[in-house]
Amino acid sequence: MEFWIKAAQLILSLSILIVLHELGHFLPARWFGTRVEKFYLFFDAGFSLFKFKKGDTEYGIGWIPLGGYVKISGMIDESMDKEQLDKPAEPWEFRSKPTWQRLIIMIGGVTVNFILALFIYIAVMWVWGKEYLPVENAIYGVHLADESIEGENLFMEGDIILDVNGNVPQTMGDISSLIVIDGNREVNLLRKGVKKHISLPSDFEQRVLANVKGPLFEALIPTCINDVAPNSGASEAGLQASDSLVEINGKSFPFFQHFTVELQNHKDTIIELGLYRGEEHMVVQVNVSEEGTLGFHTKMPSDLLVYKTEKFGFFQSIPEGINLGVETLGKYIKSMGLLFSKEGAKQLGGFGSIGKIFPSEWNWQIFWLNTAFLSIILAFMNILPIPALDGGHVMFLIYEMIAGKAPSDKFLTRAQVVGMVLLLSLLLYANGMDIYRWIVGA
Repeated sequence: MEFWIKAAQLILSLSILIVLHELGHFLPARWFGTRVEKFYLFFDAGFSLFKFKKGDTEYGIGWIPLGGYVKISGMIDESMDKEQLDKPAEPWEFRSKPTWQRLIIMIGGVTVNFILALFIYIAVMWVWGKEYLPVENAIYGVHLADESIEGENLFMEGDIILDVNGNVPQTMGDISSLIVIDGNREVNLLRKGVKKHISLPSDFEQRVLANVKGPLFEALIPTCINDVAPNSGASEAGLQASDSLVEINGKSFPFFQHFTVELQNHKDTIIELGLYRGEEHMVVQVNVSEEGTLGFHTKMPSDLLVYKTEKFGFFQSIPEGINLGVETLGKYIKSMGLLFSKEGAKQLGGFGSIGKIFPSEWNWQIFWLNTAFLSIILAFMNILPIPALDGGHVMFLIYEMIAGKAPSDKFLTRAQVVGMVLLLSLLLYANGMDIYRWIVGA
């Protein structure tokens, strides 16, 4: 069920983004009197799942869920329709239009995607506001994503981060951005109540890329019971809501991140569990299941730590949403530089990796935030000056405006083929990495 919930969110999100992206090409094309022969969600190689024709345009849904397209008359695109280009140009064709009109048609998709992202961020700020855990409220310190970033002169469990190169982070994500994306290396922190300065090695982000899966830091939280499942080891041992679990077989494991890992070492056994019920310390015997669980749900981090919630009125949400969108784009552009390394290239992922960013339970707030983020990615990737992408067409149009003449159809056709081969290779590599990680369990 978890897979299908994630898949449904991914398909809905991408469908919204693809349709609106293609609409960004379709509308200006029609405004300028350019004929659009097809408007498709997904690709329809061989056949369509659904289609109908209205006016000069065929609308449909293809069977290959790798994107979508509009086929514009008189344009060299992925359809590679050379027959049409061998005929004299018609007034309704793309190639007959002034350069400035063709440029607007080509940048329409990425423009819509970026505006859409800003609109979603504004709406999220207005409807839900912004809830986050300030770094100073992570009173138990940080939990590290991987042992490779742990050490006396690196980070250690329970560190409280004060600043990074003089920048005071607002959230756990800000710490990661300041270090991994911005390349800052000087960190001031509290370790067991003592202020300490560390200088991270120059290759620190490569260690992170090689070993860390998921967030670099998260807040340590106590293991505090929210509710107990019936007919479970926890229920039989008499565990109750609000019990704070701190020990396993006499060893201290006060935090949830460590407690759950230790339980995996005691599958299908009986353990002595130390806990606090109010001020009273107790030790009880509990059966651990074959899956390494006791049978309880923990309290949410927001129940145990002081989160901050900022609410915005309609007019306040506009600059907040725009700032969030611009900031997200900036961080994404900076992070792209990390891919041009051995470890960075290994982080590329396809639809499987994208699907993982969606939660296992439907949450509209997270859905729209992820959709806005994907919209920004789609806008940025499409404007790259690579043949077969919108940015490739824009590059050749700008050349035409400067040189006073367009590249030959033969050149554009060859460039389109090269671009399509590059994109297909990248697509196969990214999704192949997903399959490899799934096989090896990474």
